[in-house]
Amino acid sequence: MNRQKFTDKFMAAFFILAIIKIIGILAQLFHQSFWSVIGTLVIFVVIAFIILMVLMQLEKKEKEKSTLGKGRNGGENFYLEASLFDKIRDRYEELAQKYIIEKDYQRAAKVYMNLLKDYYRGAKTLEDGGLYNEAAVIYLKKLKNRSEAANCYEKAKQYKKAIDLYKELGQKEKAGDLYRLINDTKNANIYYQMVVDDYVNNNQMVKGSLIYRKKMEMPDEAQKILLKGWEEDRDSFNCLNNYFANISDLKKLNQQIRELYEKTPSEKKIIYLEAMKHEFKKDPELRSTARNIAYEIIAEKVATRSEIVNELKHFNPEDEVILKDISRYKMGRNRMFRN
Repeated sequence: MNRQKFTDKFMAAFFILAIIKIIGILAQLFHQSFWSVIGTLVIFVVIAFIILMVLMQLEKKEKEKSTLGKGRNGGENFYLEASLFDKIRDRYEELAQKYIIEKDYQRAAKVYMNLLKDYYRGAKTLEDGGLYNEAAVIYLKKLKNRSEAANCYEKAKQYKKAIDLYKELGQKEKAGDLYRLINDTKNANIYYQMVVDDYVNNNQMVKGSLIYRKKMEMPDEAQKILLKGWEEDRDSFNCLNNYFANISDLKKLNQQIRELYEKTPSEKKIIYLEAMKHEFKKDPELRSTARNIAYEIIAEKVATRSEIVNELKHFNPEDEVILKDISRYKMGRNRMFRN
């Protein structure tokens, strides 16, 4: 008994499935809008037509190759089947791109998801088309990607849904940002405080202070955390530098520089000296205080750290006499060690 050709079988099955699909689409009229069903039907008809054209083309090629003999039918069917599905897939890709060019993102996404089974590209297409709610659902239910879903809900201004996902993901600052966006200051600060606590526990005091200052609008708390970092040697220099940077009143800053220096232990004075370089450059009103403190530190440390005299030039940038004195001092030290 002669074996029916692969394309004949496929075409017969295709027509049966097409009829069933059309009936299924029409049945959706009972629970969907008329135009939604018509849109789905149009997409299916276009795709069915493309597949039919591919099948007819392949059937023609199969007839041309039939003269090669029956012994090779098995191999021919294998390659024919692979070629058929490759061509159909390419047609689907072209159709999806056509819809994207036409900015019909919903139909393009349906092609990706329903025909190519590529849910990621389907979701991304919806997102690119501004259909953020629809994209979020695909990311969440099909791809189990809560991060992308939260991002889409945020773009869609579905803030509560986004907040719930950010909480699940442990993204406390993002949750706080969205609470702040919807004017829920109480919950925003609860989550921001969690972020601050995490930063403090990881010795990231400056980052913690920025949350207090920029997002919670608590400048005093920001200063406390920076002072704590300075006193406890937790990123000392950056804490001290930021502490001074946050004081805009020059008179108050001058006072704070002196008061903190008086409490500074000997082993931390080199760090304080580095901070004074920044304060010296900041404003002419701070130069006298910064220079005097620098002189005290240099005088105290020069016996054990002779190279510290080089720091004098930072506080006397235009004083050539000081520069010459530094040079003579270094030369004298070198001769002493050579002898």
